[in-house]
Amino acid sequence: MKVSITALALLFIPVTQAQKQDNAAEASMGTQEKLNVDSANQQAPGTTETTEDASTGKRDGQKVESASHAASSLVPSSASWDSFHGQLNAQKYSPLKQITADNVSKLKKIWEFHTGDVSDGKGDTPATVWSATPIFANQTLYIGTPFDRLIALDPGTGKEKWHYDTKSSRKALTQPVLKNRGVSYWQARQPAPGQACQKIVYMGTVDGKLFALDADSGKPCSDFADNGMLDLNQWNTVNAKYPLSVLQPPTVVGNHLLVGWAGKDWAYAEAPPGTVFSINAQTGEREWTFEAIPAAIRKRTGTANVWTHMSADEAHGLVYLPVSSPSPNYWGGNRVDPIPLGTSTTALDINTGKVVWSRQWVHHDVWDYDINSAPTLMDITVNGKKIPALIQATKQGFLFVVNRLTGEDVWPIEERPVPQGDGSVQGEVLSPTQPFPTKPAPLLDQSKKPEIWKLADIVGAGQCSRLWDKLTYEGMYTPPTTKGEGTLTYPDSAGGVQWGGVAYDPQKQIAVVNTSHIVQYVKLYSREDYEKADNGSGNESGFAPQEGAPYGLRLMVANNWLGMPCWQPPFGEIVALDMHTGDVKWRRPVGASQQYGFFMPESWGSPTIGGPAVTAGGVIFIGASMDAKVRAYSVDNGEELWSDQVEAPAVANPSIYEYKGRQYVAFVAGGNTILKDQVGDQVVVYALPE
Repeated sequence: MKVSITALALLFIPVTQAQKQDNAAEASMGTQEKLNVDSANQQAPGTTETTEDASTGKRDGQKVESASHAASSLVPSSASWDSFHGQLNAQKYSPLKQITADNVSKLKKIWEFHTGDVSDGKGDTPATVWSATPIFANQTLYIGTPFDRLIALDPGTGKEKWHYDTKSSRKALTQPVLKNRGVSYWQARQPAPGQACQKIVYMGTVDGKLFALDADSGKPCSDFADNGMLDLNQWNTVNAKYPLSVLQPPTVVGNHLLVGWAGKDWAYAEAPPGTVFSINAQTGEREWTFEAIPAAIRKRTGTANVWTHMSADEAHGLVYLPVSSPSPNYWGGNRVDPIPLGTSTTALDINTGKVVWSRQWVHHDVWDYDINSAPTLMDITVNGKKIPALIQATKQGFLFVVNRLTGEDVWPIEERPVPQGDGSVQGEVLSPTQPFPTKPAPLLDQSKKPEIWKLADIVGAGQCSRLWDKLTYEGMYTPPTTKGEGTLTYPDSAGGVQWGGVAYDPQKQIAVVNTSHIVQYVKLYSREDYEKADNGSGNESGFAPQEGAPYGLRLMVANNWLGMPCWQPPFGEIVALDMHTGDVKWRRPVGASQQYGFFMPESWGSPTIGGPAVTAGGVIFIGASMDAKVRAYSVDNGEELWSDQVEAPAVANPSIYEYKGRQYVAFVAGGNTILKDQVGDQVVVYALPE
């Protein structure tokens, strides 16, 4: 579900600096100039719809067109971290080398900042979930908070420069909690001195508004939309009674702001169709829209939206959309027509919004397997041939690798027969096959029913064994059922991989990704039975109505009475892959699970939320784990090199930047209640001692 109904919760219950900046600006200008010119040719606001051929599948929904451009290097030339994933290619890579695998053990906390915007959900304010990666731009560290405030900080000391309160609703309008994933940054090619809004910071809000502020002063940009505020819900005209939230910062490509949104597709069969808006970065005018759902069926389904960040190949004018599943999540009888752009990676021409190619990773999704992270772009050499590649991590724990210009396979991706269910669900028409990559190998073993953890079964007096016997399971992609205790699903709907996505070292051609290993089970109830059974839900598990569908559902994590997982550990890992061969280079459990105040053995690992960043110094930085620690690992062999305790699980990817000649690593320790009930408001920054 958009942004997942799941239940990890679950695991246990309850050069000189100036020169570098100039170089970065020049590199950016070259790209922006091209995109600015292209943008100027279509300044008039209006809507250029995605080709109906693509959204209806008349051209099969795959490789709709092929680009013919040659590969270009994606290795970052500067140490900027001015977007959600560091760079638009989503590599989460820093070329900085001051902190290395040899000296990272000396890392010290330099400063911390508390926003004050935090709630544990026990009062009138919903609990906060904070996944905002700090961005470094304009010699400033910018952050957004779950109370929808923007804050600018001195990157060397943490002293506040300015803050702005959007005064948005502090109600859980489309999500069970208050969420924020941060801000975006844009600047003019040649900023005019003394003129406001030549550099702009953007942030969306839970009530669907997008704010544009001057990056130096924090004051609204008067030329942007309605005095610095754009209300996206003005364009929400199909199934409009369900509002949009803008929790993810826009993806800034040249002068275009690419904006997706989050909704509530576990609650409703009908929902707004998942429109992506391209908006002029200076004026707020709408340029084009993208629709994944064919026009003929938009009124009876919805979503197939983009609720996480996107990536872009600026040199080739392409933006890559991780598209979620249509609504509702676990029944598809209202959407048996082809929706080939749903649950896909789709490449668009950044200037027109036209589909260039699209690959669907789940056909007729009834498992809530949204594509939930930006694909990572990389140039790789396979069998001596340089390939402009894209790697898409998925909730299923698959890594699909394709040519990012054409959508064609790098390693073969096969359509294989999948289970067709027990026929207990009316109106459902399942896909007979699903795509499986032949390489890289799955990040977790979904080829068989997960083994029962004997310790949990013994403690539960056979409870896990009894549950396993009552669950339907015919292999991965076993569809939901109305029978027994339901269908065992593995990985869970939060995902084997989540929005942190894949990091990539372009020098060593090593990809790094963290995983979660969680078993869930889902059961559908007829409307009459649902009304009798529904006893509410927690943050991310329990009952969900799928209003408008003939079935409601119950989604649970497979724990015993004590909250112990019924399946064998590890519960989370970090994995490194050699992208020359697609083989695993190393893998290891990451973090430690926690219950009743006690940490479990680290060999059991932890479920993870958030993702890694890598550096040219040979270091991986990551939080993500339940034990609220931030860590550094060796890129070469996975050895843990450093760790520190922070206020709450750091569920956002870290950012890495250089300021006045010193390398810093910044984490947000905000927590996520689907991991455990520990939230925070801490920004914490590390560096080597001077």
